[in-house]
Amino acid sequence: MKKKSLTKSLFLIFFLTFVAAFIALPDQIGNFQKPKLDFYFFGKHIQKDYQLRKGLDLQGGMQVTLEAEMGEITVEDREVALESAREIIARRVDLYGISESSIQTSKKDDSYRLIIELPGISDPQEALNLVGQTAQLEFKLQRQLTEEEFNEATISPQIWLDSFAETGLTGKQLKRSLAQIDPQTGKPVISLEMNEEGRDLFAKVTKENVNEVLAIFVDGMPIMSPVISTPILDGRAVISGDFDTKEAKNLAIQLNAGALPVNIKVLEQRTIGASLGDESVGKSVLAGLLGLGLVLLFMIVYYGWLGFVASISLLIYATLTIAIYKVLGVVLTLPGIAGLILTIGMAVDANILIFERMKEEVRSGQPYARAMELGFGRAWDSIKDANLASIMTALVLINPLNFSFLNTSGLVKGFGLTFLIGTLMSLFTGVVVSRLLLRAFLPIFNREKRNKS
Repeated sequence: MKKKSLTKSLFLIFFLTFVAAFIALPDQIGNFQKPKLDFYFFGKHIQKDYQLRKGLDLQGGMQVTLEAEMGEITVEDREVALESAREIIARRVDLYGISESSIQTSKKDDSYRLIIELPGISDPQEALNLVGQTAQLEFKLQRQLTEEEFNEATISPQIWLDSFAETGLTGKQLKRSLAQIDPQTGKPVISLEMNEEGRDLFAKVTKENVNEVLAIFVDGMPIMSPVISTPILDGRAVISGDFDTKEAKNLAIQLNAGALPVNIKVLEQRTIGASLGDESVGKSVLAGLLGLGLVLLFMIVYYGWLGFVASISLLIYATLTIAIYKVLGVVLTLPGIAGLILTIGMAVDANILIFERMKEEVRSGQPYARAMELGFGRAWDSIKDANLASIMTALVLINPLNFSFLNTSGLVKGFGLTFLIGTLMSLFTGVVVSRLLLRAFLPIFNREKRNKS
């Protein structure tokens, strides 16, 4: 690699490490208070406060297991009904302001369940009010606001919400909703189909209110406000707008949540105390720092200047990994912390394989620079296979597709996620960062070697 290209690559690595260190540092260290990201960029206000998010086992809360009663739902609509219920509960939880919540679906035979974790919630009735009710879907017409009401509405959203009047159309009259692609425009649209009861009422409302807003409310909040362009007499409507395919699917799911008569039954409700808390987290962090220190000491004592380079790479790994946790909002549980500590030791595996190959090449008479390149090249197959096995294991634990025959536990997923991030980052730092650092330090090592000889 040319010197200029090497310098650019090293500058980029250390710049990323500096940014990651700023994000990874605690908010306060002694009397030092870390400044928060709060600035304007091209007129846009950028404000971010990166925090490590704690899971249910670290801060306590409620865990509720619900079962969706599918007796009135056709077999082909049950998966949609379960996902609709999950989406509407997630929306309620988000509006309530609960962070680090987890809502998972589970299907086994004829049992359709929702497993909900609500950190920070300790009141059982409060939890049931959030998750134990069927979604309420309503179609409302917006009346014209007076100038005074319009001015008040800009200050108080409640005034604007009060401008919508009930039509009698609810989720009971909506048969189903689908996200589709308009064959003429190629853009996503949402189709609605009313049942026999809703068809006549829908025809009456749309015929009498052409060019008026017919908003759709879920749980008392509007999710879209389409305008009636023509009377709809057959009970089949199409809503178009400036939404992409993903947004159209999410809106259709929310509509189905209020349309499909999914009754929710509480199977289990548990109050979980903060069994670990700050003291256990502190001990875990101390264990991680101690393990990191011992690994650094071993590498330096056993491999000399090569171990020193690997130690720098390991510190960069730790900094980048913590920063990624904060940026991605990884929910940290005790198993997740265990996954992080485990990958600290794994982070130097690649370096050990490379250094041992380098020593073999030097013993065979290769110049040091050549031995270094050969060491990286010939150790790659072993590094690739080992890390691929770790990545596959992590994906099985995370179960991103929610296969019913694999793990569905949030704690196990937390371990799998931190293990996956740690494996990917150790692969990057062990192969890419270490190689760049060795190339940078090699001239210094060769110069000292010549001076000694």
